[in-house]
Amino acid sequence: MVTAYCVKCKKKGQAMKDPVIHITAKGGSMAKGKCPDCGTTMCAMMSKVNADKAIADGEATKAEI
Repeated sequence: MVTAYCVKCKKKGQAMKDPVIHITAKGGSMAKGKCPDCGTTMCAMMSKVNADKAIADGEATKAEI
């Protein structure tokens, strides 16, 4: 499960709805998805290991380049 902080709801550890893993310009991994409660876009920085694990487990998809 990919979790992040929702700025609008002010809730920590919200599970992202439809997370997508992106690669940043510096080579880091970032998950972007929607808040299940309010629908606001959420973002969470991740390690490459955790991002690859989320993709392998089917919890997230990889962004098209």
